[in-house]
Amino acid sequence: MPKTIDPTDRKILALLQQDGRSSVTTIAEKVGLSVSPCLRRIKLLEEAGVISRYVAVLNQREVGLPVSVFVSIKLESQKEQALEKFGKAVGKWPEVLECYLMTGPRDYLLRVVVADLEAYEAFLTQKLTRLDGIASIESSFALGQVKYTNVLPI
Repeated sequence: MPKTIDPTDRKILALLQQDGRSSVTTIAEKVGLSVSPCLRRIKLLEEAGVISRYVAVLNQREVGLPVSVFVSIKLESQKEQALEKFGKAVGKWPEVLECYLMTGPRDYLLRVVVADLEAYEAFLTQKLTRLDGIASIESSFALGQVKYTNVLPI
């Protein structure tokens, strides 16, 4: 497990974030290593949890889910049991791509993706409003996406 991420590791991580399907040979050439030490570094980064997984990033619109809704949730109670119950429920819903426990006037902020307004209404009425312990729900629809990335600025 690497104790620190050195400049070579950062270059490897940057390349993998740009294209997770890059071959080790290509990455090694770009960072100035031979294949074996490059592969060893990648394996260590995986084992340390720095690289948590490899995924395909899909185009939300092209797969029929063009609507993003940001949902602010206020719970009736902020006790640990209420927070855990909410987190477990939300974790099961595929429409929720992100869920954050927040500071400030709201307890949670969710990013929900759906096909259209009717699909969001179904999500809201059949899932979210059926959870006990929610004091209020505020939904904001994204009109457009100015920036989206999952590339960390390392």
